[in-house]
Amino acid sequence: MSQPSRALPQSKEALLKSYQKRLKDDIKSMIDNFTEIVKLTKIDDDTQVGKATQGEQDHYEMQVRAANIVRAGESLMKLVSDLKQFLILNDFMSVNEAIMQNSQLFRHMQIECDNKLMALRDDMATDLYELEDEYYSSMYK
Repeated sequence: MSQPSRALPQSKEALLKSYQKRLKDDIKSMIDNFTEIVKLTKIDDDTQVGKATQGEQDHYEMQVRAANIVRAGESLMKLVSDLKQFLILNDFMSVNEAIMQNSQLFRHMQIECDNKLMALRDDMATDLYELEDEYYSSMYK
């Protein structure tokens, strides 16, 4: 799971190994329980318990094993959720890249706004100069 180009801190490495162990355990549990359910479908003629009793026992065991399969499936879904969260929280390269892109975008917008403000200031200074010139020249006439 870890990439050889960059080493993960020990806690992250241990967390990834625990994820891998959970994955293997849950899949093994699903396979074992399914195999046992399939084995229960075999009918034994020479048993000491009655057929009705054996049928009830097999039915109960199938329910328990089916519940174990469902539990393992839910555990796998939780594992997927944990892996997504781990990726989101620990994918610093993509987070840094997104921050750099936003920073460049905002710098570009800042330069654009500064240029517009400078042009507006120059226009206002020109208009103010013309207005002052008109005002003072009309005062002395």
